[in-house]
Amino acid sequence: MNSTGLISLDLLDLMFAVGLIAIAIGLSAWERLGLEVNLAIAAGRTILQLLVVGYILAFVFALDNPWAVLAILAVMLTIAAVVARNRISKKIPFVLPLVWGAIFLSTAVTLAYTNLLIIQPVRWYEPQYLIPLAGIVFGSAINGAAIAGERLVSTINASQLEIETHLSLGATPQQAVAQYRRDAIKAGLIPILNQMTVVGIVTLPGIITGQLLSGVDPLDAASYQILILFILAFANLITAVLVTQGLCRQFFNAAAQLVK
Repeated sequence: MNSTGLISLDLLDLMFAVGLIAIAIGLSAWERLGLEVNLAIAAGRTILQLLVVGYILAFVFALDNPWAVLAILAVMLTIAAVVARNRISKKIPFVLPLVWGAIFLSTAVTLAYTNLLIIQPVRWYEPQYLIPLAGIVFGSAINGAAIAGERLVSTINASQLEIETHLSLGATPQQAVAQYRRDAIKAGLIPILNQMTVVGIVTLPGIITGQLLSGVDPLDAASYQILILFILAFANLITAVLVTQGLCRQFFNAAAQLVK
């Protein structure tokens, strides 16, 4: 047990944790599910990625330099944008910079508001706060951008005749796809809204669970979880709005014609 009251896990403890995956692989083989390779690869990536991230973050925390913090956030942001782009479409041009910019802007606005008005750390780049909060926003923004973007793209592709009918009747491109865009934004917010609905009743999210395990007062842990969920709802909405707005423009040319 360390000074914070958290029971540390040694190598033997982690080996027992690996035993859970080994049992899951055995169960998959017993039931002939065909998930053995997927489970093994996922477990291997989990161990490798988290250990690498742990060492990198330990170095950044010890370095305590704003440029190092910003460099880590830039890498995380770029990976998040690539993942979201891949889920939306690789065929539509400029989706990657669009998603990158949307996630960057939503995260920057959200964290600026949070740091300046709520947490108020001594230094704006405090790694203890900035990196974890940004990572949480990035992870949630991937889902918000991907769900909203994919929904909008698939709906527009399936509704070209209806959109062209609206255009022929004098509607602008924005008017022709307005309802599709609203539906896509709503879809992008469904995961975080569902999470907010059941939090504390059905589930205990990772943030509050981790803080409770580390010995933080339950009310303090609950307060931070409230902050996190509000941050994610705000950031996801901004991301979905920006991504869908940018995607809508990709479907029309300068003459306001639908690009097929």
